[in-house]
Amino acid sequence: MAIIVAACSGGGASAPPTSGPSSGPSESPISSPVGDVIDHATGATDVILRYDLGAGFVMAGFAATMVPPFTLYGDGTVIFRDPALEIPPAQGSVFVMNPMRIGKLTEAQIQELLVFALGEGGLAAARPDYRNDMISDAGTALFAVRAGGIEKTVSVYALGMDTQGGVDAPARAAFLKLADRLTTLDKGGAVASEVYVPTTYQAVLLEAPGIVAPDIRTWPWDDIAIADFKPSADPNGQQFPHLDMTAAQLDLLEVKDYEGGYQGLVITGPNGLLYTLNVRPLLPEEA
Repeated sequence: MAIIVAACSGGGASAPPTSGPSSGPSESPISSPVGDVIDHATGATDVILRYDLGAGFVMAGFAATMVPPFTLYGDGTVIFRDPALEIPPAQGSVFVMNPMRIGKLTEAQIQELLVFALGEGGLAAARPDYRNDMISDAGTALFAVRAGGIEKTVSVYALGMDTQGGVDAPARAAFLKLADRLTTLDKGGAVASEVYVPTTYQAVLLEAPGIVAPDIRTWPWDDIAIADFKPSADPNGQQFPHLDMTAAQLDLLEVKDYEGGYQGLVITGPNGLLYTLNVRPLLPEEA
């Protein structure tokens, strides 16, 4: 571990410690690493560590609303959600997702987490891609790190569905341990966190001819048209028709506790056709 920290060391000074949010579990300190500081960007929208999930064989509405389960920003802000949590009860035909959590790490906590991710979590030594030809239609775990002179993305197909004894078994075990650590960061009060309430949401509109639901909504917006929902011009961006919307606009649909997003809301468009509206929270660098 000391070798990894030294190899990742940068010349800049660490940012001053910052306090946690005003509410949430009481914070107990995470041990800081010994040795040189791992240099990293310090901006509020600089992603220095992220765990994301690429959809496998899933419905379009689910794929359109996926959010990275963990993101650490340069200023210590951390936004995360445990994908293993049971989702809340459906609201009619609408499936509401658990909210994201937000917290603030001190610089010592940032350093400890980066050391863990690069060392015990396996990212420093990882190659870019880990496949599993024995499994089909599974999702892909994506780990991205930008710190200590390391800038890489590690793609791990079918993480957690591994057969024993493979040549990549030790690396996959490390990645699985890292994913669990990141998505349960506040477990036991180790980090104070509270519900993440985004300033902006992304709403994806999908045609749904012939769909039957007991709670079909009527289009509530006079200033929003079907044509306002468009695929991103960026080939790496959202390719489903979508529109960034505020909470005030979404509140008109009368879905409760939707901070974490939702899927499957059926709505009649101004043209008389049926659609599903699927909503996801936007992260700070997206909003």
